[in-house]
Amino acid sequence: MASSEKEAALAAVPSDSPTIFDKIINKEIPSTIVFEDDKVLAFRDISPQAPTHILIIPKVKDGLSGLSKAEERHTEILGQLLYAAKLIAKQEGLDDGFRVVINDGPSGCQSVYHLHVHLLGGRQMNWPPG
Repeated sequence: MASSEKEAALAAVPSDSPTIFDKIINKEIPSTIVFEDDKVLAFRDISPQAPTHILIIPKVKDGLSGLSKAEERHTEILGQLLYAAKLIAKQEGLDDGFRVVINDGPSGCQSVYHLHVHLLGGRQMNWPPG
């Protein structure tokens, strides 16, 4: 992990306040959208960590600032995020495989407190991650 990503995560303040992702959802900040339906928005990461790096977010945060904040009422949107990842991977031609990552909290390197799924592909992933 690049030190700037770690520093950004450690500097981020967990909050339910609007985030940069809310501005992207509202089209106040431009992004390269690759998928959108009534519940989910997906766009290319501006600092890609793989040839394909897409962020998939719920359009309504509903208290999901991170995965650790999930409640039973969130099961449908959590499933929709993962299903969207599968659809986008197919759309992006990631037939040989891909990785899905959800960072949670400062030690998990979360820098934006609006739940988001990273879809990474287009190169061989390493194990263990992190």
